[in-house]
Amino acid sequence: MELRALRHFLAIVREGTISGAAQSLHLSQPTLSRQVKELEHELGATLFTRGGGQRIALTEAGAQLRKRAEQLVDLADLAEAELRSLGNELSGDVRIAAGETPAVKRLAEAAQLLRERHPRMRIHLVSGDAQDVIERLDMGHVDFCLFVGTVSLEKYETLPLPGADEWGALMPVDDPLARRAFVTPDDLRDKPLIVSRQIADEAAAWLGCRPEQLNVVATYNLLYNASVMARQGLGYAIGLGGIVAADDASGLSFKPLRPSRESRLVLAWKRHQPLSPAAAAFRDTARELWEASP
Repeated sequence: MELRALRHFLAIVREGTISGAAQSLHLSQPTLSRQVKELEHELGATLFTRGGGQRIALTEAGAQLRKRAEQLVDLADLAEAELRSLGNELSGDVRIAAGETPAVKRLAEAAQLLRERHPRMRIHLVSGDAQDVIERLDMGHVDFCLFVGTVSLEKYETLPLPGADEWGALMPVDDPLARRAFVTPDDLRDKPLIVSRQIADEAAAWLGCRPEQLNVVATYNLLYNASVMARQGLGYAIGLGGIVAADDASGLSFKPLRPSRESRLVLAWKRHQPLSPAAAAFRDTARELWEASP
């Protein structure tokens, strides 16, 4: 199975028609149709079904191949970028997966300093919850992950970020608790809660109850979406401060937890796996910058 065939397969998926993909690839439609048939014969599976008009849809086998093809093409592009960065002038791509956190500002500072020194460098940032970013790092799709909070780090080398993120609760500005300077377990223990799936256990520990005793009305993996539900009055969204606007204009209020709860942050990369020159330059720049920060 050739990489070129996978790129052409993904072009068809992207365009939705063989004719559209052929045009984008500067190929004739019969040539591309023949390549699809050859790929299906090689795999022993039908990849597409005809939809309305000329549009096509993925079969179950096609959907599975799409996932793997994207991974393989991404890794090939990464390898090519790494080899190109071995020239005299440092260039290349640095890929980072990060959870939602105001500490992305620290990544931006390191990226800015790196770009000042090496203008041909590029940074690619993707966001997700802990499971998403760990999977991307473990499968080699990114060079680094920015971990927030409690994560097993046995498989990784790490670089701590300065400071920590503070937990709190988001609520409508006219909520009675919005008049408080902070909220306590007694304030929230019986209230409807909106929590991230990955912090449910920690939230329960802070509230002094078991996870199954939480009055969870919704879960989230992106705090912005949770904030919309909180503003509607569905429940109190437990999360990190500084991610979404909380003021009169937004209609939201953020109140820190007391006793306070914080999440430390680390930049992580796979142990026993050499970094590309571009990624190593980013790591060294980040270390230089963050170790000098208060």
